[in-house]
Amino acid sequence: MPATTIPTISAKTGCTMPVIGFGTSQLGNCGEIVAKALELGYRHIDTAWKYGTEKGVGEGIKSSGVPRKDIFLVTKVSHEYLKADAFAKSVEESLERLQTDYVDLLFVHWPAIDGTPLAETMGALAKAKLEGKARHIGVANFNIALIEEARRLCPEPITVLQAEYHPYLDQSKVLAHCRKAGLLFMAYCPLGRGRLFKEPLLAEIAKERGRSVAQIALRWLVQQGNIAPIPRSSNPHHMAESLNVFDFELTADEMSRIHALARPDGRIANPQGRAPKWD
Repeated sequence: MPATTIPTISAKTGCTMPVIGFGTSQLGNCGEIVAKALELGYRHIDTAWKYGTEKGVGEGIKSSGVPRKDIFLVTKVSHEYLKADAFAKSVEESLERLQTDYVDLLFVHWPAIDGTPLAETMGALAKAKLEGKARHIGVANFNIALIEEARRLCPEPITVLQAEYHPYLDQSKVLAHCRKAGLLFMAYCPLGRGRLFKEPLLAEIAKERGRSVAQIALRWLVQQGNIAPIPRSSNPHHMAESLNVFDFELTADEMSRIHALARPDGRIANPQGRAPKWD
């Protein structure tokens, strides 16, 4: 599938990203996998210091032959490095591992747990943007109150929220807030780390449509608008399959039935002592 056919979503701040990204969490030494993803047509690559995949992502981009300017590259500063000096050092080290002088989007990965003032972190995040080391900036795993506090304190526009989202997790309040605030929503764990593959409703819809469960789940996300899921796989067939979700639509009834799968225990990423009070 040619990269040019992947739709994009845009924020009022000017940030435009491919609507399907490639996640690298837990992929380890992922250079060959990332190069394959780029060969298949992915142009949005998500990594983080915490994942330990930045070096592999940098190697994969370099070996792919795809021009850096054509790739929307994302990384994150971990909660251990949210004080200004540590933040700046973390950004420099990430850029070195990624073999680039800028990222397209830089996130704060999780809120601080050591008492670091949010104003200090937002100042460091804005500085990275002003210095040209990040084209756009965002926050990950923030609740609505923290999003608003970050937006108030940050000297540069916050553009994107990255958070968990899949049919088992109701994110309607957060999504509504992002739309109102003009923020894009990047969805991690879009396939529920494999849990969705055992869901009878998705299997039923997939069979009726001649699609895979992954394609149904990803179509459900992108069809809502303003959402960019970042599925992860090391299987080339599954990687290609996840890009092939733009030539069909789910009916309103199918969308509604999938929304109804949300359940109180649906959240997967909820680290004790680090997660905020979720909305």
